[in-house]
Amino acid sequence: MSNKAVAAIEVIGEAIIFNKDFLTSLDTAIGDSDHGINMARGFEAVSGKLRTLPEETDIGTVLKTVAMTLISTVGGAAGPLYGTAFLRASAVAAGKQEVDASLAAAALAAAIQGIRERGKATTGEKTMLDALEPALAAFNEGLAAGKPVLECLDLAVAAAEKGVEYTKTIVATKGRASYLGERSLGHQDPGATSATIILKTLADYCRQQQMGVM
Repeated sequence: MSNKAVAAIEVIGEAIIFNKDFLTSLDTAIGDSDHGINMARGFEAVSGKLRTLPEETDIGTVLKTVAMTLISTVGGAAGPLYGTAFLRASAVAAGKQEVDASLAAAALAAAIQGIRERGKATTGEKTMLDALEPALAAFNEGLAAGKPVLECLDLAVAAAEKGVEYTKTIVATKGRASYLGERSLGHQDPGATSATIILKTLADYCRQQQMGVM
């Protein structure tokens, strides 16, 4: 098994659980008041599932396990969306024991495409795509400029954080928040926030490893 991949998912889960109340408070303002609760429940279940995998498990299977667990345990829109994202990424990483920069970019692109298709969404609608799309663009721009992977990850996180701020300035047109219309202005999107937490945690994990991606 790719111990680094499992460890990365574990620290991501810890970050989501730590931010459970914060994410729920964001969702209370414009959603169903359960994003943090649901995401924490999902990653708690993910942690248990990962411990059952054989040692030789590849990264693709690790990500597929995350995907199926989130789909089955996370309520609301987050389960299907994040589940689809991890499932698409798992297909790109099938059979891999290490993730390099190009594979990381491809996996994130596949995850984003899955979210687009599952949510029938695009940028500018106050969703997690408003964080993820700029993050991918920044990551790819950094790679094209020859920057180290960790620096590219930092660029991606910074772009995602700007995307979260951007969601405060637009009206929601997808999900429960869309019912509020103009009243959704001024509130940051919970999904964009949880996506950014995941990216930042991954970047921090990679920095601690001091060896690129996973």
